[in-house]
Amino acid sequence: MNKKVSFGTKPIAQKPDVDSWVERRAVEPEKIEPEKMKRLTIDISASLHAALKSSCALRGTKIADEVRELLYEKYGKS
Repeated sequence: MNKKVSFGTKPIAQKPDVDSWVERRAVEPEKIEPEKMKRLTIDISASLHAALKSSCALRGTKIADEVRELLYEKYGKS
């Protein structure tokens, strides 16, 4: 009983395609921690407060959000 087994040529090891791996890899979004808030207390006249409060009520916004927006416009977001 003479059995012949033939083997093919040795497979050539392929180099990993680094560029395609980089494109396929899962990228986790960076976790940006919100900046800590600081409290600011100011004194304004009663008439200015009433105007601000009624204006915010009509728009459905908070006074703090309105004042914060004005400060960002003046001093920029840093």
